[in-house]
Amino acid sequence: MTVLDELPATVATVAAAARPAVVTIGRDRRGAGVVFSDGQILTNAHHLRDRTTQVTFADGRVAQAEVVGADPDGDLAVLAVDTAGAAPARWSVVDPAPGQVVFAAALGPHDLRVTVGTVSAVNADFRGPRGRTISGSIEHTAPLARGSSGGPLLDAQGAVVGINTHRLGDGFYLAIAAGDELRSKVDELAAGRSPTRRRLGISVAPAAVARRLRRAVGLPERDGLLVHGVVEDSPAAAAGVRAGDLVVSANGTSVATADALWTVLDGIGPEAAATVELGVVRGADELTVTVTF
Repeated sequence: MTVLDELPATVATVAAAARPAVVTIGRDRRGAGVVFSDGQILTNAHHLRDRTTQVTFADGRVAQAEVVGADPDGDLAVLAVDTAGAAPARWSVVDPAPGQVVFAAALGPHDLRVTVGTVSAVNADFRGPRGRTISGSIEHTAPLARGSSGGPLLDAQGAVVGINTHRLGDGFYLAIAAGDELRSKVDELAAGRSPTRRRLGISVAPAAVARRLRRAVGLPERDGLLVHGVVEDSPAAAAGVRAGDLVVSANGTSVATADALWTVLDGIGPEAAATVELGVVRGADELTVTVTF
C-alpha cells in the first residue's frame, strides 16, 4: 500500500478528531478558532472587532463569546464561550520537521474543510499585524481558504502542531508553532493576563529609507528609524517627537531597526511613570528627547 492509498483514511481520521474543536469566528466567518479546553477557544487576535464576538460550531450551534485575554502583537486571543461539551483539540507532543505531512482544518460553508500539505520550514519569522516579529513559526503548504487563519494545523493523528496565522503567497502559509512557548502564552491569556507593551505612538521607515532621504536633501547619512507619523496624544507626541525626526538610539542603545527599538521598549519596567531617552537627529541637530509613559 502506498502513501497515496493511505491518505484518504488519514484525512478521515484527522477530520473526525478535529471536527468538534474547530469553530468559525464572527458573523461574517472572518476567521477560525479551536477549542483547547472546556469553555475556551484560541484564535488570532486580528479577528477581534470588540470585546465579544460570534462563534459558530461544527454542529451549527451559534454562541456569543467574550474575550478573556488578547495579545495583538503576537496575534493570539483566548475567548470564553459555552463549548457545550465539544471535545477540545489535543496538543502535539512532537515538534514538526521539514517534510512532515500536515493538515489544515477550518469550517467551510458546508462542513469541515481539511487540506493536506507538508512542512516546508521551521523556525520561520514573520511580522505580526502590528509590525512586531513573531518567531519560531512553521512554514507549510496545506492550502488555506479565506477565513481559515486562527484554525489548527494538525499532524496525522489530529493533534495540533500549530495555529494558522499568515498567508505568505505562492502556496506557502505560516502557523505559530504549538510548542511550550505558545502553550505558556495561551495559559496566561486564558487566566486573563494580557501582555502590555510600551508603545511610543510613532510609525517609522527603515534605515535604508532614512539614509536615502537624508542623502537626497544633502544631509549626512545616519542609521536610524525615520519617523513618518506621530499618533495624536501619544507619549511620543507629548514629548515633542515630530514627523521627519530620525531616531538613532533608545536609552543609549543604537536602534537601526524597529526590532531593536522594541527590544528596548520591552525592557522598560512596569511602573506607570517609566521613561525612555530617545536620541533624535532633527535635520543637522542632535537632540535627546525624554518620552514618559
